[in-house]
Parts: sequence; C-alpha cells; structure tokens
Amino acid sequence: MKTLKHYLTLTLPILFLGCNAGPKPIDYGNDGCHFCKMTIVDKVHAAEIVTQKGKVYKFDAAECMVHFMEDIDTSEIKLYLSNNYTEPEVLIDATMATFLISKNIPSPMGAFLSAFKNKSDAEKVQQKNGGTLYNWHELLNHLNK
Repeated sequence: MKTLKHYLTLTLPILFLGCNAGPKPIDYGNDGCHFCKMTIVDKVHAAEIVTQKGKVYKFDAAECMVHFMEDIDTSEIKLYLSNNYTEPEVLIDATMATFLISKNIPSPMGAFLSAFKNKSDAEKVQQKNGGTLYNWHELLNHLNK
C-alpha cells in the first residue's frame, strides 16, 4: 500500500504539469505553419493559437492564424498570440495588440501585417512607414471581407 501511495504521489504532479495549456516556443527555421505549411523563419511576424486542451498551432504570419480560425471552433481557443514587432520572438496576446498594415513593412504572406504590444509603438512605426492601425476585432473584420 505504501508503494502505491508513493507512485501516486510522484505520478499525479507529472500528469498535471503535462496538461499545461500554454504557449510553446516557436522553433524558427524548423516549425511549419499549420495553415500554409511554410517553414516559420520570420521572428517578428509569427503567431500561435493555444486551445483549451493545450494543443498549439503555429503560424508564419498573423494573417495565417486569422484564416485558420475559419477552420476551427473558436470557442475551443484559449490564447491567440502574435509576435511583437518591436521585440522579435516575443509572443503577445493578439486580442490586446494593435496591428499595423503598411505596404512598407512586408510580412511572410503578403498582408503587410505587424502586431504591437503597445499602441504608442505602433503609432511611431506608422508615422515612419504609413499604413492603417487596427485592433483585434477591426483586423478580423478587415481580413475576413
């Protein structure tokens, strides 16, 4: 009986840690985009979805993530993440981000779409490169026209 209790004490925490529904680092140059199948190499435009059950979908661009949403039950999604343009490789909450579409800033799939954690950063880049700012809901409406 002590042996069973000992195994349960060791096994249960491992099971709970394995069920962590959170983001996973993108392995640039090796991971593929779940939507378009291209290899993810751009460290400022990648994106990621995490489901309630912890499944992670990785994308080479935020526009691929948005288009992938048409093929999935969005009620199952826990996190929408996008790289922060001003901090390469740093994932931010896409639903709270400010997005800039500027023809002067190419993105992997040609939507010229970049995400910013801070609106002030987005406005500074917009002043230099032109373009239009969007919040998450405005972006979804714009890309799904």
